[in-house]
Amino acid sequence: MFPKPKSMLVPNTYEFESGPMVKATGFREYDARWLFEKEINLMGIQALGMGLGALITELGVKQEIVTGHDFRGYSASIKYALISGLMAAGCKVHDIGLAVTPMAYFAQFDLDVPCVAMVTASHNDNGWTGVKMGANRPLTFGPDEMTRLKQIVLNADFKNKAGGSYQFHENFPARYIADLTKRSKLKRKLKVVVACGNGTAGAFAPGVMEAIGCEVIPLDTELDHTFPKYNPNPEDMEMLHAIRDAVLKHKADVGLGFDGDGDRCGVVDNTGEEIFADKVGVMLARDMSAIHKDAQFVVDVKSTGLFVTDPVLQKQGAKTAYWKTGHSYMKRRTNEMGALAGFEKSGHFFFNKPFGRGYDDGLVSAIAICEMLDRAPDKSMADLKNALPKTWSSPTMSPHCADEAKYGVADAVVKHFEALQKKGDTVAGQKIRDLVTVNGVRVTVEDGSWGLVRASSNKPELVVVVESPVSEARMRDMFEAMDSVLRTHPEVGEYNQKI
Repeated sequence: MFPKPKSMLVPNTYEFESGPMVKATGFREYDARWLFEKEINLMGIQALGMGLGALITELGVKQEIVTGHDFRGYSASIKYALISGLMAAGCKVHDIGLAVTPMAYFAQFDLDVPCVAMVTASHNDNGWTGVKMGANRPLTFGPDEMTRLKQIVLNADFKNKAGGSYQFHENFPARYIADLTKRSKLKRKLKVVVACGNGTAGAFAPGVMEAIGCEVIPLDTELDHTFPKYNPNPEDMEMLHAIRDAVLKHKADVGLGFDGDGDRCGVVDNTGEEIFADKVGVMLARDMSAIHKDAQFVVDVKSTGLFVTDPVLQKQGAKTAYWKTGHSYMKRRTNEMGALAGFEKSGHFFFNKPFGRGYDDGLVSAIAICEMLDRAPDKSMADLKNALPKTWSSPTMSPHCADEAKYGVADAVVKHFEALQKKGDTVAGQKIRDLVTVNGVRVTVEDGSWGLVRASSNKPELVVVVESPVSEARMRDMFEAMDSVLRTHPEVGEYNQKI
């Protein structure tokens, strides 16, 4: 018998070392995230492994799984606790060692293994840990699987059995790198800043970009799990500004920034200006739909309205559907629709054949950007960006809101705007043209300006994004309109960044 996990245990006590602790809120919509030793302990991770093994059996999938870990001071110990739980459940575990998350997804295909459990806290601050899981490549778990996993783990409803085994795959990264680089070299000589924020991607990204023919300017590519400069998150302005400075100093063609587990890529153009990932998505959609006629794309609700209104995409017959934010939702929708690609504003891009295998990989995105530049030899990254219709858009802004409260606040905000629309009232001085409520609420007014409020799926935060095709002032009007509604909820705290 394995004890039922407790929601709270105090570190440095007998109880903490002798029983599992798993806080229920760590089971998110499509992956798991906890503050290590505050919300989960190693026995709790072991319980997670046993629960995942039981769920795999319940899903009718072969109990064979790939695992790897990101570069943090505690990730390896968490992975081994997870492995012990998986083996106790009867799983055959394939360990690929230190890895970026997409390397684990690649291993599912390369080793012909159905399941994955990648130990990573992605771009979260140090102290966080988590696991990205799947049992149907290239997809990762969604709410149904995560809800069931939570039930199994918290009730200690394990089905442990003999037969588990362990195999370490030596030098596995070489196979991943070979797969990424078996392509024609770029004809255009590109000078590229490769920024990794001292995170896991630093071990792999510079070599991959050199192998496809880039001249690489490395920036914070040395592995250091204290993250001494800034958190490896290409949505954070601090990282983007560091990339900007390096691009200008070295007169680079483009700056590429990778997040902590390497499944996202941020972009800075040759003038040092950051390009938000949704605009990069429009640029890539233009490039890809010129080659593949009548291309279908999927984008998340945080993304620019240009995917629908851009005249070049319209002329090339491209079609775009908006869907829920979250790498798991987007991956699944892109797969279901057979779309050429899915683009998420956070920088998770999902390329199907012939560009990729359907999962999010920051290096595949980086290669796609370089190949786009290669196909436009007389254009700079800034030229391609400036060719888009002008819009003024915010970064992703996240006011703090406890996990226990955030969904309730988001629901209340949806109801508020639904009521306004019904009454014909105005938002930021204009009537509501459209409400999208697949994920929080996206409010579009008559001049095309829009604002979004939704609950973050993996942090104790709300998410706010605004955009206007008219002016910066109208963008700010939309922010004030959204923020004024949030300020009526005392549970909503300070923003991580604001326009």
